[in-house]
Amino acid sequence: MFNYLNLNNMITKIRTAEEYKKVMLIIEGYLTKATEGGGFQSLSKAEAEELKKLSLLAETWEDGIPLMPIRQPQTLPEMIEFKMYQMQLKQKDLASLLGIAPSRLSEVLKGKRKINLDLAKRLHDRLDIDADFILEKA
Repeated sequence: MFNYLNLNNMITKIRTAEEYKKVMLIIEGYLTKATEGGGFQSLSKAEAEELKKLSLLAETWEDGIPLMPIRQPQTLPEMIEFKMYQMQLKQKDLASLLGIAPSRLSEVLKGKRKINLDLAKRLHDRLDIDADFILEKA
């Protein structure tokens, strides 16, 4: 069996993506050994401690990776599509929820058709789109 402890007993902090990859390979080796051995009890006490230490180091590294900022919708069609995504609705289901024809929703989403006051109210009530956003972007 490959001795993982000799490879990494000096690591106290992951500083590069390459070090992270190496740590993850070592963690994967311990997990494979535990799986093949019938559980974590098949790891020695030193191996279990090393796995715990390396897992915490990897988690700290991962937590330090900045997430990509979520682009906020800038137009009413973008906001409607965003809400549709959040609610996991298909376009035809959203049209039904709003009480409009799918073709009309399609035209609104493509920017070919403006919304009327009645649809604006439904967008606010049923999709929880901020009324100020609707008035500003309509």
